[in-house]
Amino acid sequence: MIWDRYTTGKTGDSPPPEFNLLRWFSLVSLVVIASVAIGLGVISTRFVLTESIERDAMLSAQFIQSIADAETRHVALPASMTMGELLDARQDAYHPQSMLAARQRARSEFLDHIALLPDALLANVYGADRVIVWSTNPSLVGKDLSGHDDLEQAFAHPRQVATSYDAVSGSRSEQKFLRAPRTLFIENYIPLLDDQGNVATVVEIYKEPRDLVSRIQRGFMLIWLASALGGGLIYLGLFWIVRRASLLLAQQQSQLIANETFVALGEMSSAVAHSLRNPLASIRSSAELAQDMVDPPVRKNITDIISQVDRMSKWVRELLISARPMSGEFEAVEPIAAIHEALHGFDQQIRHSGVRVEFRAEAAPAVISHRVLLAQVLNSLLANAIEAMPNGGLLRIEVTPDSSGKRLALAITDTGQGMSRKQETLAFKPYYTTKQGGLGVGLVMVKRIMERFGGQVSLTSREREGTRICLNFKVAGERG
Repeated sequence: MIWDRYTTGKTGDSPPPEFNLLRWFSLVSLVVIASVAIGLGVISTRFVLTESIERDAMLSAQFIQSIADAETRHVALPASMTMGELLDARQDAYHPQSMLAARQRARSEFLDHIALLPDALLANVYGADRVIVWSTNPSLVGKDLSGHDDLEQAFAHPRQVATSYDAVSGSRSEQKFLRAPRTLFIENYIPLLDDQGNVATVVEIYKEPRDLVSRIQRGFMLIWLASALGGGLIYLGLFWIVRRASLLLAQQQSQLIANETFVALGEMSSAVAHSLRNPLASIRSSAELAQDMVDPPVRKNITDIISQVDRMSKWVRELLISARPMSGEFEAVEPIAAIHEALHGFDQQIRHSGVRVEFRAEAAPAVISHRVLLAQVLNSLLANAIEAMPNGGLLRIEVTPDSSGKRLALAITDTGQGMSRKQETLAFKPYYTTKQGGLGVGLVMVKRIMERFGGQVSLTSREREGTRICLNFKVAGERG
C-alpha cells in the first residue's frame, strides 16, 4: 500500500523536522563571510597603519640624523665629535673650551631645525641621565623621566627608532603640547650616538602628520569598502547558487513523490481496469442478446444498461491509456492536418451540441511530436471543450508561430462553464476532475505527452467565461 511506504517508526512518533537548506546556508554563510571580511579588514587596517607610521618614523630619524651630521661638519668640528655629545649643554665643561663657540653654534642651529620641523607638536631632547635638557616647551626642561619604558628602550638600542601612535593622555607629564592635536599623534624616539656608538642623547618628537593621517583614513575607507563589497558579492554569488540548487532539489523531490504516487495509482488502476474488462464485455453481450427477446417497455431498460456499460468501458480504456508508459519516437507532425482530422471525428457531437467552431487554417511549420499521441492530446482537449458547452458556444482554435521560429503555440478556447481558481490549480493533478462521471486522467495524459516531446501545456480559466488551453511545441528541426 502507498500508506505503508511512507510510514516509519513507532505509532505516534512525529516526523523529523525538515532541514531548510536555504535558510541555514543564509545564516551560516552570512556569519562566516562577515567574520572573514571583518577579520581581513582589521588585519589590513592594522598593517597599513603600522607600516605607514613606521615608515614615517624611519624617514624622520634619517632626516634628523642627517641634519646632525651636516651641522657638525658645517662648523668644522672634529669627526670624533658627534651631535649626540653636543646636545647636552651640561657636558660642555668636559670638552676643550677652544671649541665651545663652535659646539654652541652647531647645537643652536640643530635645535632650530628641530623646532621648525613641519607638523611637530613638541620636541624634547633627553640627556644620558633621562633628564630633558632642551624642549620646544621650556617648562619641561629639567624634568626627569627615568624608568619610562619607550625612553629606556631608545637608550638601550642604538640602531632602533621607537615609534607609537596614540591620543592625548593627561597622565603623561611630558606631553605638554603647545597646540592640541586634532585626532592622533605620532611619537618618535630617535637615538643620537657618541663616537663609541653608544647612545648619548635621545630626541623625542611628537608629530601630527595631517597628510599622512588623511591618507591612512582614506586607506581605511577603501579597505573596509573593498571588504564589504567583496564579502557581499561572495555571499550573493553563493546564495544564488545554493538557492537554485535548493529549488531544484525541492522540485526534484516533489516530482519524485508525484511520480511514485502516480506509478502506484497507475498500477492499481491498471489492475482494476483489466479486472473489469471481461465482466463488462459479458454484461454487454448478455444485454444485447436479451434486447431482442423482451417486450418494448423492458427494452428501454436494457438499452440504458448497454449505454452505461459502454460508458464504463470508455473509462477502462482511459485508465489503461493513462497507466501505460508513453511509446513512440520523435517525428515531424503537421499540426494543421492533425487539427482537421481531430475536428472531423467530433463533427456529429459538435452539431448536436450547437457549438460553433472558429479555426483559420493558416500555414504553420511541422512540430516535434508523434502522430498518434498528438491525436490523443487533441481528442482529449476537444472532448473537454465540447462537453463544457452542452447548450452551444464558441470553440476557437489558434495556431501561432513565435517570432524566433523555434516554437509554435496552439490554443484551444471554449466559452463553457470554466473553472474556479482552486479548480484551475488542481487541473493537472492525477484523478482530479470537475466533470460528473469523469476520471481526471485526460489533462494528466496531455501534460505527459507534451513534456515527452519537449513541449509545454498551460491552462487559464474563469467561471462562467470559459477555459483556454495552450500547447507549446518545439518546431521540427529545433530539437536542441
